[in-house]
Amino acid sequence: MAIEKEGTLEVMGNSLYTKSWLPDGPIKAKLIFIHGFSDHLGRYNAFFPTLAARGIAVHGFDQRGWGLSVKKPADMGLTGPTTQVLADMAAFITPHLPSDPSDPPVFVLGHSMGGGQVLTLACHPEYQETVVRKVRGWMLEAPFISFSPEEQPSAVKVFAGRLAGRLLPHFQLKHEIMPEHLTRDVETRKSLLEDKLMHNTGTLEGLAGLLDRTAALASGQVRPLPGGALKSLWVGHGTEDKTTWYEASRKYFDEFTGEVQDKEFKAYEGWYHQLHDDGPDSKEFYKDVGDWILARCEEEGKAGPKL
Repeated sequence: MAIEKEGTLEVMGNSLYTKSWLPDGPIKAKLIFIHGFSDHLGRYNAFFPTLAARGIAVHGFDQRGWGLSVKKPADMGLTGPTTQVLADMAAFITPHLPSDPSDPPVFVLGHSMGGGQVLTLACHPEYQETVVRKVRGWMLEAPFISFSPEEQPSAVKVFAGRLAGRLLPHFQLKHEIMPEHLTRDVETRKSLLEDKLMHNTGTLEGLAGLLDRTAALASGQVRPLPGGALKSLWVGHGTEDKTTWYEASRKYFDEFTGEVQDKEFKAYEGWYHQLHDDGPDSKEFYKDVGDWILARCEEEGKAGPKL
């Protein structure tokens, strides 16, 4: 049974909601989780306790503009530019990083929009020594590298949004994602519609930053850097994902991750976007994530502390 703890992250004048799921016993590893667009930590209450039961402590926060970090309507979707998004993630990850060889290794997992953010952070020159090199492994669940054909906005809509965003960066805009595009599970679809914290609202500044990150990733402009700071990479994506595009993830992995020696891509045949909540099959995803993390913990243990 997981021990749940709530808290706050104070960063640049903002108080962001945090939550942890801790093992009732020794901690073998830490997993830092970054959620996606219009998402929040309360949507993962089957996944995280399962990992905690295997000795993996999970720590996450509702990102600026989302979930319980929203204090008033004007906060909805107010993520700030990409520099702010990366700074928030780094501020949350850093206190969990090991300071001693005996400390549990740290892994970072991002889902959907959060997957694109995590990958951008892992490839960013500014964070290579302070964050990336100290993280044992980076994991992406259905990362947002490109829209699926079902969700692809028109070029006119993108151009108009970017133009307006320069004049009204905090202007709020609804972007509805149909529940039937997220999961095959009927009950989960219903809960998505009823979830009042999922407001589907972005700002023009935040949406422009999201589009810029995906464009940089899809083109390979942002990729793992030489030098081996990004040690290990795991990517999981459903082949029938109707929100982010499986083919884009596969292409990125095949063409742009040559600097990563320890890497794995898992195709979930027939699965949709929310691998963590796609019906009974999701237990396979839970096992895959836990197995990948614990295998690297065992390798660390065999290697012994570095003197």
